[in-house]
Amino acid sequence: MTAAIEAHGLGRRFSRGGWALRDCSLRLPTGRICALVGPNGAGKSTLLSLAAGVLRPTEGTVRTPAREEIAYVAQGKPLYPQLTIAETLRMGADLNPGRWDAVAAGAVVEAGGLDPSRRVRALSGGQRSRVALALALGKRPALLLLDEPLSDVDPLARRELMGTLLATAGEHGTTVVMSSHILSELEDACDHLFLIDGGRIRLGGPVDELLEAHALVSGPVGDLSPHTVVTTRTVGRQLTALIRPQGPVGTGTDGWQAIAPTLEELLLAHLRAPEAPPLLTPAVEVAA
Repeated sequence: MTAAIEAHGLGRRFSRGGWALRDCSLRLPTGRICALVGPNGAGKSTLLSLAAGVLRPTEGTVRTPAREEIAYVAQGKPLYPQLTIAETLRMGADLNPGRWDAVAAGAVVEAGGLDPSRRVRALSGGQRSRVALALALGKRPALLLLDEPLSDVDPLARRELMGTLLATAGEHGTTVVMSSHILSELEDACDHLFLIDGGRIRLGGPVDELLEAHALVSGPVGDLSPHTVVTTRTVGRQLTALIRPQGPVGTGTDGWQAIAPTLEELLLAHLRAPEAPPLLTPAVEVAA
C-alpha cells in the first residue's frame, strides 16, 4: 500500500529552541484520516510544516505527494486581510488552474452564511477558519494537512465542518492529517493516530489496533509482570493500570478485571507516562 507520508529519521532543530522534532520515522498509508495529538510544544506543528514543505529538515527525510497536491492550513490561518472572501476564492482558483473546485469551496463559505463581499480582516476567528478550509478543500488535494483547524469554531459549526471534511475526503480518497486537542472529536472522525511528545513519536497506527493492544485492568495490588505497564494508580488495596497485555489477563480467577480503554484514557495515560516504551504498529512503522 502506498504511503501519503513517509519519514525516516526526520528532525528539525531551531537555533534557540533546540530540537522541536527528533528521530521521527513513520509512514501513513494513503486515504487515511489521521489524528496528530500531543501537548503544546510537542512537535505537531513542526511535523506538519515539514510535511507541507514549509520547513526544511535539519536531519532525515520526508516524502509526500508533489507540492501542488498538498493543501496546508496552518494554525494562524494566514489569509490576506485586505481581500474579500470572493477575491480570496478567486485567488485560490488562479493559483490552482485545472484542479480548482469552485463548487466545493463555495459550499463551505455558503454553509456559514458568509457574505462573499466581506473583507477577511472583518471576519471573526471562526469565520476565517471557514474561509481557510474552503481554500484547502477547493484545491482538491491528495494530502490535506490541518493544524488545529477548528479550535476557534463554535461546537455546532465544528460538527458541520467536520462532516464536510470527512465527506469530501471519503469521496475523493484524500489523506487527512489533523492536529487537535479535542480528543472526543478525533475518536469519532479519525482511523489513524500519531501521539507526539517531547519531539518524538510515542504511539502510532490504526486507532482500533492501538486500542486492542492495551487493556485497562483493576484488582488487588499485585505483580503485573510479564505485562508492559504504562501507568498504575493505587487506592487502598485496589490497583488500576493501563497495560499492554503479554498474555491472558482478567480471567476472574485472580481477582483482576480487564476492559478496553477509550481513546481518551489511552492518550492521557501515555502523556502521564513519558517513560513508557513507544509503540508503532506495523501499518505505520518503517524499516530501519
